Amino acid sequence: MLISILAVNHFAISQDKEAAVQFLEIADEVYNEQKAVVAANELYVQAATLDTANIKANYMAGKTYIESVNKDRSAQYFLRAYRIDPKYRFDLLYWIGKGYQYGEDFENALLYFNRYKEKLISEKNYRGLDVITLNVVERSIYECENGMEFKANPANFKIKNIGKEINSDMPDYAPVLNADENVLIFTTRRRDGNLSEDVAADNFSYEDVFIAYKENDKWKKAQNIGDVINTPYHDSNISLNADGSQLYLYSDDTGNGDIYVSNMNADGSYSEPELLSENINSSFTENSVSESPDGNILFFASNRPGGLGGIDIYYVTKDKRGEWSRVKNMGPVINTEQDDYSPFIHYDGKTLYFSTKGRKGMGGYDIFKSEYDSTAGEWAEPMNLGYPINTPDDDVFFVSTKDGKRGYYSSVREDGFGYTDIYEVTIPDLLSEDEPLASKPEDIKEPETKENEDIEKVETTPEPVLQPVTLLVRVEDDANATTLSRAKVSLTGLEDNEVIAVRKTEKGLFRFLIKNPQAKDYRLTAELDGYMFKSLKVKIPAATTEPKEIRRKLELDKLREGLSSVLRNIYFDFDQATFTQESYVELNKLEKLLAQNPRMKVEIGGHTDKIGAIIYNKDLSQRRADAVIRWLKKKGVDPRRLTAVGYGKSKPLASNDDENEGRELNRRVEFKVTEKN
Repeated sequence: MLISILAVNHFAISQDKEAAVQFLEIADEVYNEQKAVVAANELYVQAATLDTANIKANYMAGKTYIESVNKDRSAQYFLRAYRIDPKYRFDLLYWIGKGYQYGEDFENALLYFNRYKEKLISEKNYRGLDVITLNVVERSIYECENGMEFKANPANFKIKNIGKEINSDMPDYAPVLNADENVLIFTTRRRDGNLSEDVAADNFSYEDVFIAYKENDKWKKAQNIGDVINTPYHDSNISLNADGSQLYLYSDDTGNGDIYVSNMNADGSYSEPELLSENINSSFTENSVSESPDGNILFFASNRPGGLGGIDIYYVTKDKRGEWSRVKNMGPVINTEQDDYSPFIHYDGKTLYFSTKGRKGMGGYDIFKSEYDSTAGEWAEPMNLGYPINTPDDDVFFVSTKDGKRGYYSSVREDGFGYTDIYEVTIPDLLSEDEPLASKPEDIKEPETKENEDIEKVETTPEPVLQPVTLLVRVEDDANATTLSRAKVSLTGLEDNEVIAVRKTEKGLFRFLIKNPQAKDYRLTAELDGYMFKSLKVKIPAATTEPKEIRRKLELDKLREGLSSVLRNIYFDFDQATFTQESYVELNKLEKLLAQNPRMKVEIGGHTDKIGAIIYNKDLSQRRADAVIRWLKKKGVDPRRLTAVGYGKSKPLASNDDENEGRELNRRVEFKVTEKN
């Protein structure tokens, strides 16, 4: 019997290795010939899953993750390749570090970057093509050091997904708005509503420009802006002037990349796009633009010669005849030797937002802000907007509203529908136009008074000083109560995604300091490789003049066959099998867990309360479980790993006699591991 089992296992392993080779061959063709990186990534991951010892499959899985979305997932595949053969590529240590950097695990990133740096110095005569140069490594180290600093001191941005009326499960980006904030135009690669039946080389739909209107403070469903603007190929918007009368567009039909402008017609539609002046467009690439509120200055980005390096930001003014005059580089206060991109001039005419790969960033493009001093005739030193609006990935195309209190941009975040989504950002007072950000706290000085100036002394009652509420979190292994100090713990606003900084204590606790004048609900989450993640809602009381301390314990279960866990934060619209916005954080965490454990098979179980007929509830619970499965399939999870079961009201967790403590708990989705390896 033992011999038979070993023979079967050997045959199965042999089959897996053969299948891995086949997946690898197809992936190479898709990657090299079709240039479809996302599709190739799925195939490379399949190959690496079937044969974990296939070094090329693992390396290419990591490489294609870096080149697409979910870049942080590259680390596990680069690590596996390194463990198989450390000499497979000279730069493997660097790419492991890069994967950790994208995952905001800056400590591990620095560990591997420094190991690679030591290797680079000790083998300085190496001349292979698979080498990352010292200046690039040192820049990555600098970005990680910045990332640690920014993450430990997050700005209190409120970042909210703009919703499913605008965003889709495909890339949505480059939002632009008029001054009244009731027209939104953006670029999307969604299938639904796209004017082209074909797909581009990367296997996504071609870019199309969409438009949405706001009524009663709510966005209506976005629609294709029409065939006057969109063609069967790539079309993208890059700017809208203050009154919405001129829409600027980008096209590379000429082979270089140029800026076009479309004028609004009397009926609200837009005219045929026209090429901008040759003073602006050149034989090189121009790819982003912003018009000043008075229409007399145009800021744009270009890689034309004569700049400080890479892409630079330029400006051009109108002459007395209304023609665009000679183009000028914005100079070293704004531009760097790296790429500087996506300018947006605020409605005040003096505040410039832009993205750059230079300066004090945390990776990729970071969004910066600079203000023009008309008295001195110069731009102030640009300031990084900070974390969480900036991340180790590219953060570009930020636009502000007229009042300066909100902004819009696109990003890949945990509550996204898929790929990049468009987000509305509430800008903290410190970054508003009324109180510009200072480079350092000591730059903000008290107003000076003359020695002999009479000052009327007015007795005032000092404002009470609010003391923060301290939340201390311990993460433990549920089986043996061991402290899991390596867990990733986060606390974010349930409604507005406000990020609260976390610090570890000497005893392995995670400490959060919250100072809100009113009580507020937060999402507390703990994750660790090899464990089931856990999320729960925590109500933090209002801060008072007396300090308060709250303690919470999160118990994580090791992933094992038979493990069952309630996904409490997956919500459905009433009596429906459609997700609410609050569900997507949990869904994305579930998909990430499955990606980190590619051989694991699971059952998704749907459950209801006792309200309603047995047959109806069973059908509803099945449809809800099926909805989770469909979503996971769309995200690339192999359907053979997924099973959906509707249990109806047959397995209550609590009494159905009470809504808050019973029926609400029973309306749930459960995750069960049916096969671990």
